[in-house]
Amino acid sequence: MSNYTNLPAPSPEQGLNRYMQEIRKFPMLEPEEEFMAAKAWVEKEDPSAAHKLVTSHLRLAAKIAMGYRGYGLPQAEVISEANVGLMQAVKRFDPDKGFRLSTYAMWWIRASIQEYILRSWSLVKLGTTSAQKKLFFNLRKAKARIGAFEDGDLRPENLKKIASDLNVSEQEVINMNRRLSGGDASLNAMVGSDDGDSATQWQDWLEDEDADTAGDYEAKDELTARRELLAEAMEVLNDREKDILAQRRLNDKAVTLEELSAQYDVSRERIRQIEVRAFEKLQKKMQDLAREKGMFIDA
Repeated sequence: MSNYTNLPAPSPEQGLNRYMQEIRKFPMLEPEEEFMAAKAWVEKEDPSAAHKLVTSHLRLAAKIAMGYRGYGLPQAEVISEANVGLMQAVKRFDPDKGFRLSTYAMWWIRASIQEYILRSWSLVKLGTTSAQKKLFFNLRKAKARIGAFEDGDLRPENLKKIASDLNVSEQEVINMNRRLSGGDASLNAMVGSDDGDSATQWQDWLEDEDADTAGDYEAKDELTARRELLAEAMEVLNDREKDILAQRRLNDKAVTLEELSAQYDVSRERIRQIEVRAFEKLQKKMQDLAREKGMFIDA
């Protein structure tokens, strides 16, 4: 993709307030404008068209980045990573699929931010299981959902509820909660204007009063989307493959190869081969479906 050195970039020296002022200068695109710009990029690699697509979505990237505040990382760097994900989305966007760029870009933006956070935190064993990743990125949301706003350790009933909802042990919740405890920056925090105007709230900079873009910016819950994708992709498997894969990889406690070999009256090695083949078929189908739907998955 073309050089984007002329894009506004957040920095500690500049201040996020000034950055938010700068990105609000870029107009939001109407659906037809966005489609024509995307076609110009796809068919002609027109750098001005790509620049227009990126700059019109910088507020979206900033808004998503604000959702990851509180991990103890510089917010300017998180926003920069969000912009990297946005540029990757523009590079791969296919306007003929029929959906808006914002819908597609959200997956790339989140993926870029999450990879940055995981690299920066370097939590021991984090990412070895999907449950631990889910806990890392969803603990605050889970606490807010049940009104667990207390400081320090969670109350027993809240601890049990969160552990159950996120499919992890209570001790894992305790450990992660202690690790993540600390100052979340509120979107209602007041920020002063560099030119002497009266202070405003962070969230005021993230909204566009001239266009109703709430529908475009609403992300479908990632876990729900992945479950739906998995259910659809499972149809590529035959009944035996579905059963073996489910018992080996989708159950809370995996069934052993020995148990399945007895159940199907075949060797353990044959069960292992079926499992591996089924997983490869499922993974490929999920990736194909994700591309068709304009989703980003780390399959």
